[in-house]
Amino acid sequence: MKNLPTDLLRTFVTINQLGGFTPAGERLGRSQPAISLQVKRLEELLDIRLFHRASGLQLTEEGLLLLGYAQKMLDLNDAVVSRLSSPKVSGSVRLGIPNDFEVSFLATTIGRFSQAYPNVTLDVSSDISANLLHDYGKGEYDLVMAIEESGLPQQRLTDYIIEPLVWVRSSNLMLEPEAPLPLILYPKGCLYRKSIIHALTQANQPWRIVYSTSSLLGIHAAIKAGLGISALSRSTVPEGLEASASFAPCPTLGNLSIGFCYDANTLTPASRMLLDYLKHGLNAL
Repeated sequence: MKNLPTDLLRTFVTINQLGGFTPAGERLGRSQPAISLQVKRLEELLDIRLFHRASGLQLTEEGLLLLGYAQKMLDLNDAVVSRLSSPKVSGSVRLGIPNDFEVSFLATTIGRFSQAYPNVTLDVSSDISANLLHDYGKGEYDLVMAIEESGLPQQRLTDYIIEPLVWVRSSNLMLEPEAPLPLILYPKGCLYRKSIIHALTQANQPWRIVYSTSSLLGIHAAIKAGLGISALSRSTVPEGLEASASFAPCPTLGNLSIGFCYDANTLTPASRMLLDYLKHGLNAL
């Protein structure tokens, strides 16, 4: 029975996450030739081809199958290592996360944290960032993940990454050049909503709101149904939808900062452990 080295699987998964051998090498601390050699070793071990060489990084049928299994194997490996090697931590953490990240982070990063630290009780709430930061100021959260405008003179967030805000639509949506742009938006106070309306106003592009909801799934459903167009941070765009920095006649929306708000002096050991998991998850987007 053959054994699959986790370092080879991690390299394979990272290449697919980052879209290239070079960025995967930078993430894993290896040269591009070393990454290529690891892929070759994995292919030889399984006697398959993982990529269609003539089509860039397009996965073969066997590669797609391995990708699903590899991610599950790495998740289990990482959970075991965290559970057995990490210090015993207990307590409770009140966490706030933006609506956009509740699906991806609850299913992955926060789920893995709960498995690694079963004695830590999490109280997680999702909302638009403006409300999260306001409630954090009132002491209702220990730690908040939030989104704010990029390039502000004084950033409230720390440990942040920069991502573009992109337009998102269904392939069956037909935009009429002369008609007001049909918008699907979060409620007032949302940074996405503010950025969209400001950009359209500056571009003298007429618009109308066809659907507004605080529900992430509601936003996704309305876009998929072709009711209108919306905007999301690039890493949160679900599969099956078209995304671009600019769709005619939509103007460019610019970048966002995605990071954390917390007081390092008051973080408990449990909160610090969770923050480390969240930082890692954010940097892996």
